[in-house]
Amino acid sequence: MKVTSTGIANGYWEDRFGKFGTELSAEGTPLRSIPFKIEDAPEGTVSFAVVLDDVDAIPVCGFTWIHWALCDLTVTELPEDASRHDPSLIQGCTSFHSVASDESIEEASRYGGMAPPDKEHQYDLSVYALDCKLNLKPGFYLNELIHGLRGHVLSHTRLSAMYRAK
Repeated sequence: MKVTSTGIANGYWEDRFGKFGTELSAEGTPLRSIPFKIEDAPEGTVSFAVVLDDVDAIPVCGFTWIHWALCDLTVTELPEDASRHDPSLIQGCTSFHSVASDESIEEASRYGGMAPPDKEHQYDLSVYALDCKLNLKPGFYLNELIHGLRGHVLSHTRLSAMYRAK
């Protein structure tokens, strides 16, 4: 299985998907979600779970920053900005609802784009092919997703790219 994105150029997520984009929430959170395509999913795949995170955030805020979490995805391709325009997506709570930010669970349960505060950061899009649906509710937490994955992952892949700081 592999995942690709037309939102990456020369190893970098394009500006429009992060803090240098023009579509921001009132709090300044980037809102235009990344496009991606999943190919060669294994036989028996029922759904996909997806997580976009930033481990380079650990020295800055003390934890891996979760930028997007999806479950029960049954399509193999999401277009750019699907987070705001596809009501069928089951989106989990991101780190924009945390000690480091003050958005509500509802506000933070969508794509929250890349905004490295100190230097370039690597952002990883992890995709899990599952043999079931997880049946999590919108606003689920990452730990609920991780617990649900146990025993159901048929394949896992990751796509990584950088986002500039300045």
